[in-house]
Amino acid sequence: MDLLVVIASTRPGRVGLSVGQWFIEQAQQHGGFDNVQVADLMELALPLLDEPQHPRLRKYTKEHTVRWSRMVDAADAVVFVMPEYNYSMTAPLKNAIDFLYTEWNYKAAGLVSYGGASGGLRAQQQVKQVLTAVRMMPLPESVGISFVSQHLKDGRLDPPEPVAQSAQVMLDELRKWTLALASLRSPVA
Repeated sequence: MDLLVVIASTRPGRVGLSVGQWFIEQAQQHGGFDNVQVADLMELALPLLDEPQHPRLRKYTKEHTVRWSRMVDAADAVVFVMPEYNYSMTAPLKNAIDFLYTEWNYKAAGLVSYGGASGGLRAQQQVKQVLTAVRMMPLPESVGISFVSQHLKDGRLDPPEPVAQSAQVMLDELRKWTLALASLRSPVA
């Protein structure tokens, strides 16, 4: 089983990369997934949706869409690492989700959010609505990192132990849901 970790922050000076690297280490230590791949939306640099056809048709005309489609299609599960901006998800994350449709279908989605007092939980609630519209299963178990800047040391995230524990619980559930949804992702004869 392959896990795709999507780093949703593209802002210069972002802490999302540190949070993403921390989570990737957690996922690798967990061992429930054979491969842990990373999609950094800053590096991917998707423009605002620029495909002429609806994504459910998969008639992509742009190389960036084809590359993004391959990354998501290869994943069995996805974890979104995201900040909270104005009580919601980032615009690049919404755009990245909207670029595709079928590639997301019947995959479990884990959420790792960060921010101030709320730890990004309001953004988690917003993104869940979008994920269900592309037929993903967002897990109730998630990771929320409050006052994230207080847990950064030399560019690395060092969160409190309950945060690390919540990551392991979420990964346990993510594996279960990924296995349960596998038959729905298989082509129908």
